[in-house]
Amino acid sequence: MSANGDAHTIRILYIDDELNNLLSFQAAFRRHFDILIATTASEGLEILEQNEVEVIIADQRMPKMTGVEFFNIVLEKYPDPIRILLTGYADINALEDAINKGEIWRYIKKPWDQNELQNTIINAYEIYDTRRRLKYKMLELERVNEELNRFVYSTSHDLRSPLANIMGILNMAKIDAKTDSAPKYLNMIEGCVQKMDLFIHKIIEYYKGIRLENEIEEVEFTVLFRDSIELNHMVNPRIHFDMMVQQDVHFFTDAFRLSLIINNLVSNAVKYQRPNEEHPFVELKAEVNSREAVIEIRDNGVGIVPDHLNKIFDIFFRSSDFKNGLGIGLYIVKEALNRIKGKIEVSSEPGKGTQFKLIIPNQGAPNLSADLSNQ
Repeated sequence: MSANGDAHTIRILYIDDELNNLLSFQAAFRRHFDILIATTASEGLEILEQNEVEVIIADQRMPKMTGVEFFNIVLEKYPDPIRILLTGYADINALEDAINKGEIWRYIKKPWDQNELQNTIINAYEIYDTRRRLKYKMLELERVNEELNRFVYSTSHDLRSPLANIMGILNMAKIDAKTDSAPKYLNMIEGCVQKMDLFIHKIIEYYKGIRLENEIEEVEFTVLFRDSIELNHMVNPRIHFDMMVQQDVHFFTDAFRLSLIINNLVSNAVKYQRPNEEHPFVELKAEVNSREAVIEIRDNGVGIVPDHLNKIFDIFFRSSDFKNGLGIGLYIVKEALNRIKGKIEVSSEPGKGTQFKLIIPNQGAPNLSADLSNQ
């Protein structure tokens, strides 16, 4: 808040039917706060409909509606802003009733003292900000809890399915006693085990992605891309990989989470290639500066239908075009990006391919972003 040197400027709505009081308030606090003024309660409600306000100050004695009556209306429609009442007379009963019902947080007698009122506003905002953060944490906790329930259910289902397949294959092998059938059954079992292994690997990635603390390290994108290409190329040796990196500065971020992001996106690009594509390719590009890294990963695979573009990052969402997927890779990407404060955009055309664009902030200190060529 600007009043004590922080970046945020507190936005205040001040309602008073006396214009001189409003002008005096603006003159005293215009350098400290973002001030909106109104001379009537109805005008104040119109301002609240159009603006996000953190602290509301109202005079008690106003025509047509008192400050307490105004706060009664505000409490129902806009419960979040902290409410402060200014009063020039000692209506103790009305004040006690207002405080007990929760319409106001504090009252200040007129004429107000500038330092007292400024400190009161700052304290009010701290309460507002604390409540806002707590509300966000509660919503985030509810979201995580809901996803955890889905995760437990889907995990048990996806792990049980290949196990059931293995049991069925073993029963078939017992019935079919021909020795030349053994390789066929072993290959089927191997496929089921590989699917289970992949899913367990994704579970470990998910756990690390949401549990481990951020660890900031220097990242060289050429090395990062090469490692990811080497890891994924053996899945489909036909794919041609193109890599282009422009990095002349030191770049710092959580290397583990960035590696998770790149590996999952490249893995999808490889996994969802078209079987009949004569020249399958995956392109990886990175342009790095002292502020951020812009990464693009493009393929000419099956693509994503438009209706699914806003759902692909949901946990366990499986598009019809991604029926062989586990539904967790892009969710891991989204969660890892949130942890390193990155952004992602996706564009795709069914039958022609998909492109992901990432923007990752450089978390290194300015003196660490020196030109590598000078060393």
